[in-house]
Amino acid sequence: MQVTVDVGGRPGLDCRGFCSFCYFKGVERVEPSGCRRCKPYKKGCDYCSREVIEIEPGYKPLQQLIFEVSQKSISSAPEMITIKGNGDISCYPHLLNLVRTVSDGRVPVFLDYTSGKGFAEGGEADLLIDAGVERISFSIFSTNPNLRRKYVNDKHPENVLSNFKTFCERSELYAMIVLIPGVNDGLELEKTCRDLQEMGAKGLMLMSFANTREQGLIFGNDPVMPDVTPYSVLDIRRIATEIGENYDIRVIGTPLWDPLTGAPFALAHHKEVLTRLPVIEKSATIITSSVAYPLLSSIFQELGDEVNVVAAEKEIGNLITQEDFEKLALKNVKERVIIPGMVLAHDRDIRKALQRDGKRRLVFRGPDELTVVPERSIYTTREEVLEKEIEAFTGLIMQINDLGSDIPEFYAGKSRAQEGCVSREHIHSHSSGRDASVQENEKVRLEQMV
Repeated sequence: MQVTVDVGGRPGLDCRGFCSFCYFKGVERVEPSGCRRCKPYKKGCDYCSREVIEIEPGYKPLQQLIFEVSQKSISSAPEMITIKGNGDISCYPHLLNLVRTVSDGRVPVFLDYTSGKGFAEGGEADLLIDAGVERISFSIFSTNPNLRRKYVNDKHPENVLSNFKTFCERSELYAMIVLIPGVNDGLELEKTCRDLQEMGAKGLMLMSFANTREQGLIFGNDPVMPDVTPYSVLDIRRIATEIGENYDIRVIGTPLWDPLTGAPFALAHHKEVLTRLPVIEKSATIITSSVAYPLLSSIFQELGDEVNVVAAEKEIGNLITQEDFEKLALKNVKERVIIPGMVLAHDRDIRKALQRDGKRRLVFRGPDELTVVPERSIYTTREEVLEKEIEAFTGLIMQINDLGSDIPEFYAGKSRAQEGCVSREHIHSHSSGRDASVQENEKVRLEQMV
């Protein structure tokens, strides 16, 4: 069992100032978008009104966090405790005491995402590691202190980098770099990668810089850096692959590419595993993000013709909003529709947008997660990623079979992976009474696959 505790905090306020490239930079108070937690008759709840834009009163008191961990650990001792926050956990004033209390040197602690700006003295890393920290994800941006000072708003980059080096040497450190063209790429990136390799970092996550609405800036704050054209998702994949080939360090690109596990949607690269999925018995359309579309399409094409996939403009599925549904072409959208579970729109408005062509459609939210995103898969094995995807896709197919439209009996239960096992007797029994030429054409098509 793993326990997660959130120290709270506010972006920009509890992290010693916004980074130049911060997703939340420039966000004003926004109207609730609607989400799966909203009541059917009302748009707006605590999640889409406050949590999604990380509005918090500040950091939580130490005793509250200790109590939260104790409550989550009543049934059994956790295998790991993850500490995260909305601001920057390195800036949480009671971080060392929190780690000492919940770990006591016995339970490993994972510090999940920090820019390190709170490690300003230079000796914090040793104390935290001695207290129980065994893993940390660290948004380094660059090992060039001048670049950190300018773009990360780091007032003490030399001391922060000293702590970074200690974390590399004494714990499992996974570095994160938001890659900005002309700033920390090229020769600067190569130097940073050499430093990471020499220091002993376990992994590197290259992250695309979100600067447009399609990339996920949904709070009216795009662009964050007006004069910068970000690398595309495919550019990040290419650069991550090159870095992985040239340096002795595990490298992933996000949101698209983990070369070791195949995530996200590793099933698209390991189609031999698809035979473990249930047979699709109903028809439906799945709406997904532009990044997920080719991978998800590849998987469902292998499973048959009952389910088609349609792409919204947004690169990240859980950041799809009402605007995306209103722009979506409806020509290929069937009568039953599955959307990502956490899309930020109200169910009532989504249905209205998907029925604007006059065709009645029923819309259902699917699983919150269908795959393991690369910034999580970097901590896992290929087998673990595949198991998680098998579980998630099984749930999705069961939902389709419960809620989808009926399909002709002849086509039900035939995936491309299974068509080779369909007997000629089966073909004959399900085609009696139909036009002879149609029967013969279907028979020939299936025989060619046997």
